[in-house]
Amino acid sequence: MGKSSKGINIYFLVIAILLLITVWVSNMSEQTDSYTRGEFIEQLEKGEVVYVEIHPNAEVPTGTLLIQFKDNSKKTLHVSDVVAMQELLTTEYQIDPMVEDVPQENWFLSDILPILLILIFGVFMFAMMNAQNANSGGGGKMMNFGKSRARVSTGGEITLKDVAGLREEKEDMEEIVDFLKCPCKYTKVGARIPKGVLLEGAPGTGKTLLAKAIAGEANVPFFSISGSDFVEMFVGVGASRVRDLFAEAKKNAPCIVFIDEIDAVARKRGTGMGGGHDEREQTLNQLLVEMDGFGTNEGIIVMAATNRVDILDPAILRPGRFDRKISVQTPDVGGREEILQVHAKDKPLAEDVDLKQIAQTTAGFTGADLENLLNESAILAAKEDRAFIVQEDIKKAFIKVGIGAEKKSRIISDKEKKITAYHEAGHAILFHVLPDVGPVYTVSIIPTGLGAAGYTMPLPERDEMFNTKGKMLQDIMVSLGGRIAEEIIFDDITTGASSDIKKATKVARAMVTRFGMSENIGVINYDESDNEVFIGRDLAHTRSHSEEVAGAIDKEVKSIIDECYAKAKSIIMEHEKVLHSCAELLLAKEKITRQEFEALFEC
Repeated sequence: MGKSSKGINIYFLVIAILLLITVWVSNMSEQTDSYTRGEFIEQLEKGEVVYVEIHPNAEVPTGTLLIQFKDNSKKTLHVSDVVAMQELLTTEYQIDPMVEDVPQENWFLSDILPILLILIFGVFMFAMMNAQNANSGGGGKMMNFGKSRARVSTGGEITLKDVAGLREEKEDMEEIVDFLKCPCKYTKVGARIPKGVLLEGAPGTGKTLLAKAIAGEANVPFFSISGSDFVEMFVGVGASRVRDLFAEAKKNAPCIVFIDEIDAVARKRGTGMGGGHDEREQTLNQLLVEMDGFGTNEGIIVMAATNRVDILDPAILRPGRFDRKISVQTPDVGGREEILQVHAKDKPLAEDVDLKQIAQTTAGFTGADLENLLNESAILAAKEDRAFIVQEDIKKAFIKVGIGAEKKSRIISDKEKKITAYHEAGHAILFHVLPDVGPVYTVSIIPTGLGAAGYTMPLPERDEMFNTKGKMLQDIMVSLGGRIAEEIIFDDITTGASSDIKKATKVARAMVTRFGMSENIGVINYDESDNEVFIGRDLAHTRSHSEEVAGAIDKEVKSIIDECYAKAKSIIMEHEKVLHSCAELLLAKEKITRQEFEALFEC
């Protein structure tokens, strides 16, 4: 629970206590004694009354009798005529009562004091709420829903020097910083400052890190906010926050406004259930106006990050709003080595640690993946009470991050171990023989945390920008290798190849429908995976091709799978001796390295 919520609860508690006290006092004042006039007269006649005080009310002749008895007990009696009661006590019962003066009305207590109490209570509550708002920051103010939640900074510990593996992206960012520092050298040649920079790329590639580095590099105010911070349950709040954000940015121009995960607020319009009055669309409309509308926002650069540029509204992507779009891709082998060096600065490494070899092993890893790899390695070293990281720690972390933690304590029958050994050996042989998919890095029959009974991990020797038809066919063959080995050795098949079959089918279908790699179907795109269905725009998704074409696609996919299955089976049959040797070695050691596996082909 936040500070604001705690403060609100305290206010309600104070109000509740005051109300309870008021009700209690009111009830006490309204309580009447059950003692009656008849009982009082009866006790007078018995001689039990020894003393009486008469307290007249301001509303004469009413009043109250305070009666004391022989046993020192006291009771109160309300009477309608104190004068008559005094005469009765004096003449008939010879009791001389003590008569108090009639109370005078106190105008201060009756008129002024209640007003003062109300004013004091109001001032107290106002002061408490102001103090709470000051402590809770912009996002916690009860009365400031329409205020921007952006955090402002003028610098930071991270600069562009700390960003590794993104050379071209850093060059584009350095231009922005230079423009903010020295705008004259650009304006004198007619160049205008870019209004927006959109960082797009897969998760973990370093989009937000680049923005943080800009904040540390540029000596200008840096407003950072998440796209989800604009949207609230109250209609109009998001648009109000956008206006407030740009109003603050104008006061501090030149400055940078960074919106992280902008897809939360800038999705395509007309895709929600609320129509034109949808809160998200109102927020987007205001953002479009502020970035490039009738108003002028000179000196304000809007930066945004997203990994779903395909669902953004086209209006926000046009020049004049986001003039520059920077694609942040996964790093190449050189970039991965630079990133590993950055994350290894504060980690003591042993002499056997080879960051270059790790960079070659981790093809496809993002910056976040590499940071996680070294962090897991450090955790493994700490668990073994070592003050430094060795290469073996990184190898274990690589398997843990890529495949899942090994479950060495899991009990597996000898039959299942044998099936798994031949299954993984079938994969490994194809990885080694086929030219575009290997070589093998590790083969293991130790179960992993992801439910696999074993794994075969390849070691890509180079980064590839695109796939070829030949490589994709080889990927399908490798995926089917385990199933083929089971069929050859045991004359039976298991469910262990289900994920392999799914992967092979996905690749084959992409070849036919997306990449035009089928002679029978032709160079036509039939893939519809990019066409997302939005409630409010497309309630029913219709295919763009006929049932006849769909049948032809299925037939072509099956043909590719069958052809790859036959080729892979012939290769494994040619190396059946290696298949048996590899399975026996796995059963003996549970895990073998690349050198041990390749030595089997030399025998």
